[in-house]
Amino acid sequence: MGKDAPQGRPEVSARSVTPRVVQVLPDVSAIDRVFDYEVPDKLSFAVRVGAAVRVELHGRRVRGWVVAEGRSGADYDTLKPILKVSPGWVQPESIDMAEWAAWRWAGKRRSFLATAADPHNYREPVSFSGARERGPEQPSWGDAAFAHERAVLRLAPAIDPWPVIEAAARRGPALVLVPSLARVERLARRINDDPVGHVVVGSRAGAWAPMRQLGAVVVVDAHDEVYAEERAPTWNAWRVAAERAERAGAPCVLVSATPTLEHLKWGTVVETDRPTERRGWARLEVVDRRGDDPRTGLWSSRVIDAIRGAERALCVLNRTGRAKLLACARCATITTCEKCAAAVRQDEAAVLLCDRCGTTRPALCLECGGTKLKLLRIGTARAAEELSALLGRAVGEVTGASADVPNTATIVGTEALLHRVGRADLVVFVDLDAELSAPRYRANEEALGLLARASRVVRGRNEDGLVLVQTRQPDHPVLKAAVASDPARLNATDAAMRSELRLPPFAAVAQVSGEAADAFVDQLRGQLGVDVLGPDNHDAFLVRADDHRGLCDALARVERPTGRLRVAVDPVRI
Repeated sequence: MGKDAPQGRPEVSARSVTPRVVQVLPDVSAIDRVFDYEVPDKLSFAVRVGAAVRVELHGRRVRGWVVAEGRSGADYDTLKPILKVSPGWVQPESIDMAEWAAWRWAGKRRSFLATAADPHNYREPVSFSGARERGPEQPSWGDAAFAHERAVLRLAPAIDPWPVIEAAARRGPALVLVPSLARVERLARRINDDPVGHVVVGSRAGAWAPMRQLGAVVVVDAHDEVYAEERAPTWNAWRVAAERAERAGAPCVLVSATPTLEHLKWGTVVETDRPTERRGWARLEVVDRRGDDPRTGLWSSRVIDAIRGAERALCVLNRTGRAKLLACARCATITTCEKCAAAVRQDEAAVLLCDRCGTTRPALCLECGGTKLKLLRIGTARAAEELSALLGRAVGEVTGASADVPNTATIVGTEALLHRVGRADLVVFVDLDAELSAPRYRANEEALGLLARASRVVRGRNEDGLVLVQTRQPDHPVLKAAVASDPARLNATDAAMRSELRLPPFAAVAQVSGEAADAFVDQLRGQLGVDVLGPDNHDAFLVRADDHRGLCDALARVERPTGRLRVAVDPVRI
């Protein structure tokens, strides 16, 4: 682009002023190929690569994007004209990125182009000329991270990432991603109030924001699951942002309190000094419930005393959509898999089954040999009622479906509570065992991420905030890492387990489901370097390869059968 081209708009070249034929990718769910159209003279100036247009396709007037100029090679007697130019535009770079993303996540190019063309997916503060020098009082780890092309900055949850954003802005136009739209607005206001340079801020979809040049990329809280799109194609924002940075020759920094194994494999780890890391993690107290009288119910006396003394207490209990949790009626030990330590469930034949690795065993406790098991399954509504009765005052409830946060001193809710309430002096994890033993390969990372989020809510170690954890697994690696304010302690444990089970990042996986899944995976069976496992209890198949190149190439070679089919590459919850 030329220097005088307006931000967010393509520069009109001589070639794009009078094209005779352009290739258009229509926005139609069943079609992912381009068609040739004629450009009328009255639209010649506006129709260029990346333009959004309206065209006729199979008798319908549909939206599309111009992806190339010139014929595709077919010999046409007549060409249909482009009907009009629509609002929206994507950079030519985004067209290449959409093609890569469609291969990487086994999806359609049109879905990525639609995301890139939506201007509501990012916020672009005013561009300020000149770069500020780092003051002597500012920490140096922000600049240290940018000494590497790929860096993973392990930054404690309550430490402000602002120095990283300043360091990024000094390297040219910067793209900064944060997990939520609320944080996008707050960060955009802060950048406008404290100008640091040209910075484009976005959440997940902001990974596709147009940039005239790309000087640096920062992804804040890169471990957050919100960066992964749950709908197919299951693309991940930090992967897209990192690919853009690599193509532009710009450094990319992932900022995370709890870097995942995928992050550690991708880039070079940069750490802050030890006092800074300890200061950013809250005091964490583990309440061991193994010896408690079962009649005390969900709430221990230590937790009740702490809640009574707190001005604002948040009690986190994740029950919605979680696996059934069993405990021994004799010794109260959580019933887990002897192979991978995930929670097990009891099927109709009274056999214990692990949904993570498929191991089965009779209904007995590994700790004491007891055969009587009890089901721990109290939801947030019942928990709030019990806590209200114990405290003698009103207790609010918040879930992901809640519209408002109740104005009460104590609130019980799912993990959505940690995102809805920004400040508290006490966070209680009522039953963290449901997270520690969840039948998902990322369960440990997710549990540590929750503890990191709680540390941010209580503002780390410098204030009087406290995180209380009720558990029957006080020696779990996640809790040891959180108590020591050292998330690196968990990496070796998780790496050994995933390497043995061939799970990411030691393999590339995709989950295939839907009525057409059988026909789809039948074509994959026997392909060199690809394993097909399943179906599981939900009639889904797991496709696995040594790396993403082998997996994505195999998925691209297979013709999709008719019928409903979902292909989720890098699924978050398996």
